[in-house]
Amino acid sequence: MISVKKAGRGELSAVLALRREMLAAVNGVAEEDITEQLMQCTLEYMRRSEQTTVLALADGDPVGCATICYVRLLPTFSHPTGKRAHLMNVYVREGFRRQGAARAMVSLLIDEARSLGATCVSLDATESGRPLYESLGFVRSGEHMELNF
Repeated sequence: MISVKKAGRGELSAVLALRREMLAAVNGVAEEDITEQLMQCTLEYMRRSEQTTVLALADGDPVGCATICYVRLLPTFSHPTGKRAHLMNVYVREGFRRQGAARAMVSLLIDEARSLGATCVSLDATESGRPLYESLGFVRSGEHMELNF
């Protein structure tokens, strides 16, 4: 049976290992190609930023993770608190997929975001992740634009 819990500081090494796996899988590269700089910046972000990471556990062993990051912007009519959330890095190891771990992690993070006053949760989805997110109420948005440096 898979359980889900918020990751504490003592579990950051497990979170980083799962994130490295996820980045390699999503980007089609070997885990060794994920730079130490990227992993070090990830660790610093998790230690200092407003975010929550959850772990999926099978018999106590980490088999998945997901993170929600919070940002405050100037309040607007549609976002009166100015607090928004972005869901990232939803990942479950292959042998543990289709057992409800991703749904449980995402649901926990959505509930937290709502309770903390966030007015929206955004995410970037892979094709394989879209059905889950749509079943949880996410819709595609054509509003997103960005400028990359």
